[in-house]
Amino acid sequence: MERHRTGLRGELLIDEPLAGYTTWRVGGPARRLYRPADAEDLARFLAGLDPDEPLLWLGLGSNLLVRDGGFPGTVLALQGALDDIWLDGPEVVRVEAGVSCAKAARFAAREGLCGIEFLAGIPGTLGGALAMNAGAFGGEIWKQVQKVLTVDRCGAMRERRPRDYEIGYREVRGPRGEWFLAAWLALQPGDTDAARRRIRSLLVKRNASQPIGQRSCGSVFRNPPGDHAAR
Repeated sequence: MERHRTGLRGELLIDEPLAGYTTWRVGGPARRLYRPADAEDLARFLAGLDPDEPLLWLGLGSNLLVRDGGFPGTVLALQGALDDIWLDGPEVVRVEAGVSCAKAARFAAREGLCGIEFLAGIPGTLGGALAMNAGAFGGEIWKQVQKVLTVDRCGAMRERRPRDYEIGYREVRGPRGEWFLAAWLALQPGDTDAARRRIRSLLVKRNASQPIGQRSCGSVFRNPPGDHAAR
């Protein structure tokens, strides 16, 4: 369904079963699945698609149930694709959308930066975390966002600030037809050992209350105001 494929460097799979891409380990095939080489390659791929082509953006595949009939369009698989992370100035970390939340938390701790330790217990990618304002143990990802990089269906990339979005509890509303490619996270200086201890402590709490290593749908509940659903 592309208008062109010139210059693409990613991997295109046809009738790819999606069961292995989700935590539930069920689901039929995607008509096509594309794993981009990088953000520029993804933008080029999007620019060549039919504007009516159904799209599904896929990270770690938690909170996602795929029907047996599969997906009648193109799945954009970011895990293992947009997975770069680096320091981009004092106390600022640039994280691409395919980076796992756990990897982002560990990277920040190693660099002596604090503020996203809670991400270690979230089984998803940064792109998914941005899309839903993921949080845990009192932290929320958008509290740390300095700016984001997005892409639209035409392949145009833009930098946006938090003021461009309405951010609430597990909800983010922003410009229609754009998806997150990366974020710049403004963190606080801290102690590497202390950050790692906090990560370990949070993981102990998570492992004691969730079916780690088993097929599951992830965390799909919302906490009621002033209370916790998981009790």
